[in-house]
Amino acid sequence: MAGRQDELAREQAVVDRLYGRLDELRVATRARLAGVRRSGPSGSPQNRSERDAFATLYEDRVAQLDAVEDRLVFGRLDLRGDEVRYVGRIGLADDEHRSLLTDWRAPAATAFYRATALHPGDVQRRRHLVTAGRAVTGVEDEVLDLDALAGAAPDGAQGDGTGTLAASSLSGEGALLASLASRRTGRMTDIVATIQGEQDRIIRDELAGALVVQGGPGTGKTAVALHRAAYLLYAHRRVLERSGVLLVGPSRAFLRYIDQVLPSLGETGVVSTTIGELLPGISARGVDRGEVAQVKGRLVWQSVVRRAVRARERVPAADLPVRVEGHDYVIRRRDVREAIARARRTHKPHNEARATFVREMLSRLVDQYRADVDAELSSEDVATLTEDLRSAREVRVALNIAWFPITPQQLVADLFAKPHRLAEAGPELSDHDRSLVRREPGSPWTESDVPLLDEAAELLGEDDSLSRLEARARERERAAELEYARSVLESTGAGAGIVDAATLASRFEATGPRLTTAERAASDRTWTYGHVVVDEAQELSPMAWRALVRRVPTRSMTIVGDVAQTSAAAGTRSWADALDPVLRDSWRLSELTVSYRTPAQVAEAAQEMAAAAGLPTSPLTAAREVDGALELTRVRPGTAAPAALTQEVVDQVGKLATEFVGADGAGRVAVVAAADQVRALREAVESVLPDALGRSEGARLLAQRPEDAQVVVLDPREAKGLEFDAVVLVEPAAVAEGDGGASDLYVAMTRPTQRLVVLHSRDLPAGLALSTVP
Repeated sequence: MAGRQDELAREQAVVDRLYGRLDELRVATRARLAGVRRSGPSGSPQNRSERDAFATLYEDRVAQLDAVEDRLVFGRLDLRGDEVRYVGRIGLADDEHRSLLTDWRAPAATAFYRATALHPGDVQRRRHLVTAGRAVTGVEDEVLDLDALAGAAPDGAQGDGTGTLAASSLSGEGALLASLASRRTGRMTDIVATIQGEQDRIIRDELAGALVVQGGPGTGKTAVALHRAAYLLYAHRRVLERSGVLLVGPSRAFLRYIDQVLPSLGETGVVSTTIGELLPGISARGVDRGEVAQVKGRLVWQSVVRRAVRARERVPAADLPVRVEGHDYVIRRRDVREAIARARRTHKPHNEARATFVREMLSRLVDQYRADVDAELSSEDVATLTEDLRSAREVRVALNIAWFPITPQQLVADLFAKPHRLAEAGPELSDHDRSLVRREPGSPWTESDVPLLDEAAELLGEDDSLSRLEARARERERAAELEYARSVLESTGAGAGIVDAATLASRFEATGPRLTTAERAASDRTWTYGHVVVDEAQELSPMAWRALVRRVPTRSMTIVGDVAQTSAAAGTRSWADALDPVLRDSWRLSELTVSYRTPAQVAEAAQEMAAAAGLPTSPLTAAREVDGALELTRVRPGTAAPAALTQEVVDQVGKLATEFVGADGAGRVAVVAAADQVRALREAVESVLPDALGRSEGARLLAQRPEDAQVVVLDPREAKGLEFDAVVLVEPAAVAEGDGGASDLYVAMTRPTQRLVVLHSRDLPAGLALSTVP
């Protein structure tokens, strides 16, 4: 015991030194940031740009140094030659640039995750440090080279055989199992201290190409994807800091659940979004039925949208006479046809090519005037005449009808609201398909609309007339600022000849810090990223894949998911079916096979159910046993079954909340039920739980946002990607009969880390054993 205390004291001294260095860097960086801010917005545009760049740099560094406070250092490697190397969230060095702490992403830290007793390399011992705040509370040692450390004994337990895997297959088994047994919160935590070998190989895989990570529930797919994003930003900083990384999740609630992971790993420059938020300025608040989303997700829409755009480029039915400034012209069908052909040959998007069409038509009308008057025109005459024609209402209307400027929203809304438009553009769609997508003008956008809007935006491009109007507005605003500045100087005598009006006007502007790469990328639909990470990727439709691949021309992607958990009607059961049309042969597959989250008994029951339902499950081995992890309770069938089932749910939630939820805000219990049962169950739980646990406690457990509450009632799709200490699964047969089928039931069964309680009045689906009727 005395020897162990000495070890803890020695490690505490090291940890104190590292935190001391962290504090020094925080103070120095904040001082530099304050100095930059004090310099103010004066000076030349170049000076202001440099100031903003430094301000952004220091702000990012402060955010990084603040985010790594928790578990700054978590590992130590004892190497041959008496070298000791500490591993942590970021790299730290002293004033002499000597390494104090190795970033977990650095090549020098790879052995911490990869070394084994069979292949130790230069590692003699690996140590996991357990900390609470800045205090070292324990150590766990793994001796990998017994010959090199003859007589040495590990200070911490390697494990007591409680895992269902051999101890040698888990790195830092004690630390890993302790983290898995800890209570859940409303935010996902990183796994940087307990990354396992198969996970590390995926995290450090090469940047090029698309890496598909397939894995069953609880294998850490999301955590691996996030850690891989952090690793790639570290290893390929020069490439990715200019173009950025895009993270696509299944829902905004899911993104809030994971939003602390990357900052805790020292990265803050990733753009996080959902498919529904992919387009700046579009809010997808509507929800499509599964069969409607399935129709909108088909690749046929790329042809439908293209034809809809071409339909806005039309030759009139007859020649059209117009009169401008007392002179007669004819907008001839032949001229329109040739001008359209010339505009199309530019291969520019519709709205951008329109400028070529208009210019060509105006030139042909000028030629008519020249022929009619039979006279040569000077360049000034041509310019004046062209502007007169451009401004004439009849000419503008005629040219707009021939080549109509239109937004993506207008184009797609017309397809849904005007049957003749869709029939013209989509002959491949059946009458039933077209009736499914039919809706009234002004209906809210849905998530499955967004890829169609993106396709339209790609084909339409920007309307340059709007850009010109905005540029003229900015010029007028700048001129007004200069005039105001000049009047200030003249009326007050300020500046004494040192400050001119232009400099003073620049101080009136809201210069602010320069936008980061992530901020610029998030506001620009045409931005292309250096890497894209997609979670729950099996849910994406073929059209959604087109929208994402468009944003990463290098095809560098990390795609994680489980085709056995597909619940979206437009999703996939095959990675080849989903990816071959858009990525061809530029993707590769890796699999995660160990479930760290799900207790063995629950994982086995879920696998049996999935196999009976014919789901394409991946090989899965649970890392641990948990006593009493699965409970099956049947409520007697009969007229009172729904009421009895609801009461049983409330009773179970109260019991599990008492067992798993703590006063410190940690611990979560979820009720997962079919979508049509969620509202009634939520009302029942919310009405009873405060009385059962005390009003203040109940209110805290039932927070407004699901990710902040410790007791939640969700349907399987809302629960996807989340994890809880305990789950009450209500009426599995009803869940399996929903839109997501057995996949939704598979998801619901595999959310708990400690216990799954199954309540049912109907027979259980095949693969789940019946409980004894009470």
